[in-house]
Amino acid sequence: MSVLSLKTLLLAALMPAVLLASAQARELGPSKAELERTSKAALQQLEATAPAARALKANAVAVLVFPSIKKAGVGVGGQYGEGVLWRNGKVAGYYSNAGASYGLQIGVQKYGYAMYFMSEAALAALDTAEGFEIGVGPSVVLVDEGMAKQKTTTTMKDDIYAFIFSQKGLMAGLGLQGNKLTRIEK
Repeated sequence: MSVLSLKTLLLAALMPAVLLASAQARELGPSKAELERTSKAALQQLEATAPAARALKANAVAVLVFPSIKKAGVGVGGQYGEGVLWRNGKVAGYYSNAGASYGLQIGVQKYGYAMYFMSEAALAALDTAEGFEIGVGPSVVLVDEGMAKQKTTTTMKDDIYAFIFSQKGLMAGLGLQGNKLTRIEK
């Protein structure tokens, strides 16, 4: 068995534990009103500081905002956060972001994450039966600070654009990671 398939198998075995932990975190998570408030504030702050995010807003079908995702790991890691899907300025749903990782890693980190859905097809992929796995399905482009300065609405042609913001803490390592977005009830 190759090292990659062994790591994939281990990550698949860890995912149920991460999903159970995320279900418990959801029960202790923010209230509906608090999640909406922090999500809206995070989106406003992102668009005030990132011109590319502001430019995408005009053409986006919807924006999914996770104001706070917490990630930790020592060898084996996990992450969890809850977010709000905004469509035409109104709440269109609530989602969790859960993930597991395995490899050479250590640290704790907290960050925000926003995904701009640029088409109905990309948005439809978000609500597949088993949840949306980042890296599977529509193309997701992670926009960093340098790229954000070069992009305009005429050069942005991908399905989904993602921004990471408000990073705190330090997470270092190299490993295999799986990440899943799932619709939740609030």
